[in-house]
Amino acid sequence: MNRVRIKGEEHPIRKIFSDDFVFIIPLYQRPYAWTKEEAGELLEDLLTFLGDGNETIDELNPYFLGSIVLIKSEQPAAEIVDGQQRLTTLTILLAALRASLPTEHANDLTTFLYQKGSLIAGTPNRYRLTLRERDADFFKAYIQNEGGINKLKELNSAELMESQKLIKENADLFLQRFHAIGEQCCIRLAQFIITQCFLVVVSTPDFDSAYRIFSVLNNRGLDLSLTDILKADIIGKIPQQQKQKYTKKWEDTEEDLGRELFKGLFSHIRMIKDKKKLNKSVLKDFQENINPAAAPQQFIDEILAPYANAFSEIVSLRYESVWRAEEINQLFKFLGNIDNFDWVPPAIFYLSRNRNNPDNLARFFTDLDRLAVGLMIVGSNINKRIERYSRLLNAIEQEEDLFNSNSPLQFTPEESNNIVKVLDSDLYLIKRIRLYVLVRLDAALSEGEASYNFSNITVEHVLPQNPGANSEWMKSFPSQQERDQYVHRLGNLVLLSRAKNSQAHNYDFDVKKQKYFTTNTGVSPFVLTTQVLREQEWTPEVIARRQKELINVLKNLWRL
Repeated sequence: MNRVRIKGEEHPIRKIFSDDFVFIIPLYQRPYAWTKEEAGELLEDLLTFLGDGNETIDELNPYFLGSIVLIKSEQPAAEIVDGQQRLTTLTILLAALRASLPTEHANDLTTFLYQKGSLIAGTPNRYRLTLRERDADFFKAYIQNEGGINKLKELNSAELMESQKLIKENADLFLQRFHAIGEQCCIRLAQFIITQCFLVVVSTPDFDSAYRIFSVLNNRGLDLSLTDILKADIIGKIPQQQKQKYTKKWEDTEEDLGRELFKGLFSHIRMIKDKKKLNKSVLKDFQENINPAAAPQQFIDEILAPYANAFSEIVSLRYESVWRAEEINQLFKFLGNIDNFDWVPPAIFYLSRNRNNPDNLARFFTDLDRLAVGLMIVGSNINKRIERYSRLLNAIEQEEDLFNSNSPLQFTPEESNNIVKVLDSDLYLIKRIRLYVLVRLDAALSEGEASYNFSNITVEHVLPQNPGANSEWMKSFPSQQERDQYVHRLGNLVLLSRAKNSQAHNYDFDVKKQKYFTTNTGVSPFVLTTQVLREQEWTPEVIARRQKELINVLKNLWRL
């Protein structure tokens, strides 16, 4: 059995950017992503370490720039598995220094950016670093070639791809900083970077072992994401002639969804496929139980792309159809305000399978909303939620009748009763659900005509929690027992759209209606509050009647 050799060596930058290495960024890597914040932090660290003392460069302590992981044999060609952001930024930094130095020093720095070809020998320039195909020519023309960085300043950022825009912004940042520190400091910095800055190069000739190193580094806390590792694994298994097509499809999907949501998508895909609570890392579970690298094109075409599209429609409320689209997007909006995201996998799964049937979608998401709300109201813990949604995912996959009373999408009579009991209790004291329930109730009363921004809404009492001893409230609710019975119930609660003076909480009813429950226009934007404004008095009988009416509205809304 042949043993795969793994090498780890420390090299100065003059060795990194030499004939010993020809760095290539493979198609499966994500685009250049360092912003001015990361690039600026690197430069300022270098300048701080360099200092403004009189020591010679040789007397300065070495500066460690981190590690890179390569697929590399004895030949110079080196495929970058991890480290492209650092190597790309260092190349931009050297190019900006070259543009800021006298000709003699500038020519010297060029040798670290590319090995010049020969017209006589007919050999082309050999660049120390070649970016992905989308950015390779741009990088050579505007960063690595002499004079290119000055032309880069003239480009319109709005016409560039995101990765190219970041390259331009970081180059501009470096040039401005070098202009500020002056020529002599730039020469000193260039000498320091080339001779006293070091990288640890971990290399192996085998992709699988490089990938394992990459995974270990990720588990040790370096800035490598789950999606980067999976991308390397999945795209790396695709035949060379199809790599570019599927790399573009992957990156277009990630760009449409956004990097953070894209990372979250993989947890949802894992749940859809595995249908159980995670008991190991998402990465390990993916590798062992889903194994997308076994059929990478199929995974991207049939799982990643359609699930990402469904997820995007759900979070951005942009499902489109000839009919019922507004209703479905409204349900997405209400689901988005649930206090957990465990409902997302069945939502993605069902939408991806039924996108062209809006009637089915409206019916399913009405009931998924009902289920998610009910589990939230009774305070189901994560284990109970995961178990329930796992059964629902199985039912969707098996194409069972989801609207049968025995379906995991539906409540049992006991579950419905438990939800009603919570709603009919001291709702105000259940902080995690009180605002959500009242907003949904108000939306039902407004018949879909109102819109809500949860962050600007407060839940308020009509009968105050602590009425004044000489107030009219004490006549209508003379005993503490009676006040305790009604004060936190649904029938005594309203919604307000702005913060009020806390002293106004205790106004008598007539004054409270005029000064506390109305807006500058004299009305309230909430049906719940408008109903209270129509009452002539506020008594136990009024609250009891209102409690019964509002509970019935919620029972009808969620079919309890």
